[in-house]
Amino acid sequence: MAAETKGITRRARRAHEGHEGTARRQARQAPAAAPGLDQLIHERMRLGIVSALAVNDKLSFNELKELLATSDGNLSVHARKLEDGGYIACNKYFEGRTPRTDFRLTAAGKRALEKYLDEMEGLIKATRS
Repeated sequence: MAAETKGITRRARRAHEGHEGTARRQARQAPAAAPGLDQLIHERMRLGIVSALAVNDKLSFNELKELLATSDGNLSVHARKLEDGGYIACNKYFEGRTPRTDFRLTAAGKRALEKYLDEMEGLIKATRS
């Protein structure tokens, strides 16, 4: 009986800790941004990807990963969201037997970044006034 109680307590504790983990993650997230800001670009990693591609014609997956000091999985997730939004284009190919992935900023991505930067400049000016 004691083993069952101990197991239940352990499971309950894990469930409770998981709930706290979610609360901590939510607390770390930035508060709602100004309504005019593009939420797809506003996330730190995605802003880094778009900014890096804005000053380079194209970057490989590994170049972006190194530049942004992130993991394969993290870069993949954020790049996919930007690609789904039409902000970046992804070109996958083989160099010999080695798979390669290059990214470039699309025209829609350039416009979205320019609009985002204009909105941020407006917020900065409003804050300093």
